[in-house]
Amino acid sequence: MREISPKAEIDPRAKIGNNCKIFPFVYIEGDVVIDDNCIIFPFVSILNGTRMGSRNKVHQGSVIGALPQDFEFRGEKSECIIGDNNIIRENVVINRATHRGGQTVIGNDNVLMEGAHISHDTKVGNQCVFGYGTKIAGDCEISDLVVFSSSVVANAKTRVGHGAMVQAGCTFSKDVPPYIVCTRRGEYGGVNNIVGRQHGTDEKVLKHIANAYRLVFHGNTSVFDAVNQIKEQVPDSPEIRNIVKFIEDTKLGIITKM
Repeated sequence: MREISPKAEIDPRAKIGNNCKIFPFVYIEGDVVIDDNCIIFPFVSILNGTRMGSRNKVHQGSVIGALPQDFEFRGEKSECIIGDNNIIRENVVINRATHRGGQTVIGNDNVLMEGAHISHDTKVGNQCVFGYGTKIAGDCEISDLVVFSSSVVANAKTRVGHGAMVQAGCTFSKDVPPYIVCTRRGEYGGVNNIVGRQHGTDEKVLKHIANAYRLVFHGNTSVFDAVNQIKEQVPDSPEIRNIVKFIEDTKLGIITKM
C-alpha cells in the first residue's frame, strides 16, 4: 500500500516503493526510484537521477537530485544516490553528479539539518550529522561518523576522516584527519574522544590516537617523518592504520596545529 496525495505531481515513469507516504505539492520527475517506507513531506522536489533507498524522511522544501552547480555541467545523465534511514530536514539541497555516469552518494543513517547543501559528486558515508546551514562543496569525501556543527563550509575536493568533528563556523580547504576535532579556525583541536567512546573504542586505543597526532601536530618534523614515527612508535591497530593511510593519501594536505 502507498499513501500518495492526489495533489502531488509525480511523473508516471517514477518508481515508488511500498508503504511510502507522499504529501501534497511534492514534485517527482520520471527518472526517479524511491524504495519502500519513505516519507516525502510537502513542497519537496525529487529530480531525475535520484535513487533513494528505504525508510528515508525528506522534509519540506528540500531538493534531491538538483542539477549540479558546476560550470562544467553540460546536461549529462548522472545520479544522486541516497541510502537508507536518512533524515533530510527542511530546505536541504543535494546535487546530482556533473558528468555522465557520475554519482553523488549519501550513505545510511545520516541526519542533514535545515539548509544543508551537499554538492555534486560528493561521497558521504554512514551515521554523519550535517548541522544547520552546512555547505559541502563538490567532489568531497566524508567518512562515517563525521559530525559537522552549524554553518560549516567544506571547500571542493576536501576529505574528512572517520569520526571527526568540525566545529561551528569553520571553513576549511585541507583534509581533516580521522578521529579529531577541527576547530572553528580550521586547526587541530585534539582527539574526538566523545564519538570514540560512544562507538566502543578502547581507552588504550584513544591514547594511541592522541600519541599519533602529537607526533603529527606537535612534533618538530615534517608530516612525512611524523607518519614514519607513528609506524615505528605507536602500537598498531585499525585506527592507527586508518590515520596513516589517510595522511599518506592526502592531495591537499591536512589541517594545521593550533
